[in-house]
Amino acid sequence: MLADSTKDAIRAAYTRLKDGLPDFRARASQGRMIAEVAKALATEGGVAVIEAPTGTGKSMAYLIAGVAVARFQKKKLLIATATVALQEQLVQRDIPLYLGLNGIEAKVALAKGRGRYLCPRNLLMARNSINDSAQMGLAGFDADLALWSKPPQARDKQALAKLGAAFDRNEWDGDMDGAPEPVSDLLRPMITTSAGGCTNRKCGQFMICPFFAARRAVDDAEIIVANQDLVLADLTMPGEDESWGGVILPRPDETLYVFDEAHHVPGKAIDRGAAEVYMTATVRQLSRLGRQVHAAYSLTDKESLGKLALDAGDAKLQELSDALEELEKAIRLGWLPDPAETEPMYRGSLGQLPEPWVEHARMLSLLTGEVQRWLGAVRRAVVEMTDGGPTQEALSRELGIALERIGRQAACWRVWSGDDPDDAPPLARWVTLGGDQQLVCHASAVSAAGLLRSVLWGNASGVLLTSATLSAGGNFRGFADAVGLPDDAVTLSLPSPFDLAAQARLEVPAMRSLPDAREAHAEEISAWLAENLDWDAGNLVLFTSRAKLDRVLQKLPIAQVRRVRAQGSLGKSQLVAEHCADIEAGKGSTLFGLASFGEGLDLPGKLCETVVITQLPFAVPTDPVGATYAEWLESRGRNPFIEVSIPEATRLLTQYCGRLIRNETDHGRIVLLDRRVVTKRYGAGMLKALPPFRRVIERTA
Repeated sequence: MLADSTKDAIRAAYTRLKDGLPDFRARASQGRMIAEVAKALATEGGVAVIEAPTGTGKSMAYLIAGVAVARFQKKKLLIATATVALQEQLVQRDIPLYLGLNGIEAKVALAKGRGRYLCPRNLLMARNSINDSAQMGLAGFDADLALWSKPPQARDKQALAKLGAAFDRNEWDGDMDGAPEPVSDLLRPMITTSAGGCTNRKCGQFMICPFFAARRAVDDAEIIVANQDLVLADLTMPGEDESWGGVILPRPDETLYVFDEAHHVPGKAIDRGAAEVYMTATVRQLSRLGRQVHAAYSLTDKESLGKLALDAGDAKLQELSDALEELEKAIRLGWLPDPAETEPMYRGSLGQLPEPWVEHARMLSLLTGEVQRWLGAVRRAVVEMTDGGPTQEALSRELGIALERIGRQAACWRVWSGDDPDDAPPLARWVTLGGDQQLVCHASAVSAAGLLRSVLWGNASGVLLTSATLSAGGNFRGFADAVGLPDDAVTLSLPSPFDLAAQARLEVPAMRSLPDAREAHAEEISAWLAENLDWDAGNLVLFTSRAKLDRVLQKLPIAQVRRVRAQGSLGKSQLVAEHCADIEAGKGSTLFGLASFGEGLDLPGKLCETVVITQLPFAVPTDPVGATYAEWLESRGRNPFIEVSIPEATRLLTQYCGRLIRNETDHGRIVLLDRRVVTKRYGAGMLKALPPFRRVIERTA
């Protein structure tokens, strides 16, 4: 139960918000959300799932309730988002506003993964080596340690100089998202590091390291904002006392979690357990690793490391390399890809692979584990040297990265050779053939439920999951199954604070073709857009595939093509900025986008007066993870289309519709160019689940 003092603090915070914001509007949905968040977080192990549409004011709602409960319980409040944009909004606007209105002094920290910070050691190495022409053209081990495989571009030299100068003068804190100079894709991995490449306190740059400075800030903070990937990574790390989490972030039992943009959580949790091995590249990397190990034995002047002499270690690496080649041979003998397929794939039915492949995977799991343990000892010996100079630094980094890589391979082989539990979905196991004819072995969980049950529910002090779209018309069964939600969790779908029936209409034109008639449907979409879209206004047209987007663009009259800004032609932020500039200047502009444009895009007022959804967003049927899960449901006598595909497509459709009405004064229309909502049995349910826009369903002749 909520303590009276906590209730008083929440009421007082809401009153200050109401009195302190000149444009504040009291919204029943926000008040209800504050109450439900407070109750859930105040209950030890409590879990709430709250669907809060655009305009609810959900970030302020969970701050008002969450900070009050966290302070009373002396816990940390950890807010996990899926996008950098929302993290920045919270840290730069919402949290300071909440704290300022309430006169609260609280330390706030933004937590990011290691790869989002500058590595001062790597920056120093890159700067020192940039003019070292002797690095070019090296062979063998020396080439392995050389940072520049080819002479650096002038822009990279310039970027290094500016970044280094800004960091040296304390004008930049090392956060790569705020880098004072654009960083190329080639340069970024050279001046950042992963956990494997980091030597922690052994590093000479440890005291000025931006990542560890951020870690110290997190330790001191009351409110922490992080991305969901980092939170899930921390939760899946073994902590103290055989528990999970609390390695990078605070301990789960001392933390109240808020997952905003929570519709991303199931997919991100599945990704945490995914693994893949590029067969040809892995054999090539083992050869490179052999040279690095030789250098380690030479540098440390040890005859034996990890209880293995150098020749025994060489033999172990060769044995692993041979086993990889044997598995590749077995796969190529057992699988003949269809030459007509552009992306050939072999997927094990219900996750089951041919027994010869499984036998090879068992051997690989054993050998990879042995190499992993030995290589860990080799790297420790290098890291713990007192003065090995630049070679020691470079070798520590390379061996650490190799250890990470082998760890990922070991995870794949464990899944390939392991058994699935009887009472849970199987793991997905599959093989793909790349355009370079390289085989890639894959493994993944097909549901986040098992993982979240083991690391989050019951371990966290309290959890809120919130987003504008989590249910299918108020039905949370799909989301609950996807995350393994506890039976006692609270689920709540709040109504929109907007008058959607008056502000927007949903149109379903009388299209003659359905999306499965690809060419005809693309032709008809182009014709409808050319004739019926207001090209002098702001529009957003959403597609489910790049191929369909390109086909429609090819068929549009050239006059309209010139008014289109298509995703991929420029960066998303630049496209949106140019779109907004044209609309403000009184010109028309139309954005063509894929799924990422259907979420998180905020184009209020005249910036977007029509949203066109070209087809229902059903998942790609060839996705191996989804296909394996669907097979498992069918094996249990369940219908995956009804249980998974329709609810998820409905949720996405609702999200796409949410791009239109962003505030009380917006007006416009949503046009759905997919007649399946009218002609298919499931369509009526999807239409009913959508927000209460005014419907205009055209009749076909």
